[in-house]
Amino acid sequence: MLVLTRKSDESIKIGDDITITIVEIKGNSVRLGIKAPARMKIYRDELYEKIRKENVMSLNISLEEFEKINKTLRTK
Repeated sequence: MLVLTRKSDESIKIGDDITITIVEIKGNSVRLGIKAPARMKIYRDELYEKIRKENVMSLNISLEEFEKINKTLRTK
């Protein structure tokens, strides 16, 4: 994991087309602005995990079976 220090109104570039900007820092919260192509889906981690689990359930296989399939596909 890359860890960077940024202040309000400073940004991070990911590749040529993604910019993450620190919009506001308030206590333990940080507001981020993300500029990316419309084709890219951006989710909060907890929402992404919920969507992923629901997709697995819709396949009617166990999460463990899905993880095995996913791991196999990633190694090819």
